[in-house]
Amino acid sequence: MSSYKPIEIARMLGISTSALRHYESWGVVPAPARAPNGYRLYTDIHLAYFRCLRAMFPGFGVQLSCEALRRVQRGETDDAFWMVNEAQARLRQEKLAAEQTLELLHPLEHEPADLPQARKKRMTIGEAAKLAGVAASAIRHWEKEGLISPDRDPDSGYRVFTSGHLRKIRLIRTLRSTVYFLNSMKEIVHALDHQSPEHARKLTEDAIRNLDARLRHQLQGIRRLIELCEADEKQAIPCRR
Repeated sequence: MSSYKPIEIARMLGISTSALRHYESWGVVPAPARAPNGYRLYTDIHLAYFRCLRAMFPGFGVQLSCEALRRVQRGETDDAFWMVNEAQARLRQEKLAAEQTLELLHPLEHEPADLPQARKKRMTIGEAAKLAGVAASAIRHWEKEGLISPDRDPDSGYRVFTSGHLRKIRLIRTLRSTVYFLNSMKEIVHALDHQSPEHARKLTEDAIRNLDARLRHQLQGIRRLIELCEADEKQAIPCRR
């Protein structure tokens, strides 16, 4: 089995030797043997762990990646693979939500400024809720979350809604039903604040491209995870099924 100095592995991975020490202190790689002078002596197995960790970071994040490798070290290989599988399932739900958002935005780009159902220029919260098919309490909640900002009647102080607000309420209703992330919702809804369905569509398309890229990163990380387990099995180092 080959042995490597920290600087050699650091150069191969394009990172610093201090990063290697951090990963070791996190318990995500096996403790290396030491040379008589006290220097760490990494092996092919350590290299596989480091490569796997670096490959998993972009697709799965630091926390999940580290926990998966700790489980591999404990021989809980199946648990590690189920963890990444659950992360992929969540990514798939995000992709479905983004695609559904695109479908909803498409007719808005070709919709007249005032919806046919809402020729009336100003509506109460009850009227807007009825037209959008949601509860008035839901609209108040979305207002608290910063997703919608109705006008106020200068005399009564009551909320006043326009057809533009109504479009956003319908969009939020759909996004919430797909459990879309709140931050993404805010970006898309705020684009509609400026009467820009085209910009909202672009934000959603960008989000889909990012999801596609994350999927590729996840698959690359899984490939390295499989390689790590295969290497561990050959060397009889804990990666048991």
